[in-house]
Amino acid sequence: MPIKIDKKIVGYSVVKPDDVSPTPASNPNPAVQHMHESVARPDVLKGATYKVKTPLSDHALYITINDIVLNPDTEHEVRRPFEIFINSKAMDHFQWIVALTRILSAVFRKGGDVTFLVEEMRSVFDPKGGYFKKGGKYMPSLVAEIGDVIESHMRSMGLFKEDGLDGYQREFIEKQRNKYEIGMKAVEDAGESTFPPEATLCGKCHTKAVIVMDGCLTCLNCGDSKCS
Repeated sequence: MPIKIDKKIVGYSVVKPDDVSPTPASNPNPAVQHMHESVARPDVLKGATYKVKTPLSDHALYITINDIVLNPDTEHEVRRPFEIFINSKAMDHFQWIVALTRILSAVFRKGGDVTFLVEEMRSVFDPKGGYFKKGGKYMPSLVAEIGDVIESHMRSMGLFKEDGLDGYQREFIEKQRNKYEIGMKAVEDAGESTFPPEATLCGKCHTKAVIVMDGCLTCLNCGDSKCS
């Protein structure tokens, strides 16, 4: 194919085979891809769907979070949340749930550290009051429940560090829990708390598991203590 030259030629050089720069396909060290809003959505995404049943509605919520894999089959391969969908037969909260999922998905695609979403959502309180879910964990609102699901999903892909309880703390908590014979299995099957009935709410993990031990308020779930 002929090429038309409109400018005056002022110099030239001969290109040798060794001077040809490698094409992107042959580049042994391609650039590491990070999550950002311009990342194209693949045709197929893998994810998980979580069923959430709350006392606020007769119908369950089904929360689906799909993930994208960046830099597949390389040492820089990472999995990040890409989009979220929430479905339910209950239409009471349809408008704000759709808005919430679109905003959350947009934040996921922005990239960076998105774990802050969990704390923001868990700090939303319903003016009508919250509820206790199975296991005795307190949910201040439906938004907080959705945030709890997102946290579980992010933990599964390693975006959250595990709670820093050392071996001694875990052993201590286990010993204290074993002191209480409350028929844990039967109570758990009934959907109630597995902690002592006199336990109060923990301000750190939001679980009804705080009791007085050795004159000090201590949480049997996360180990938080007012004396430590």
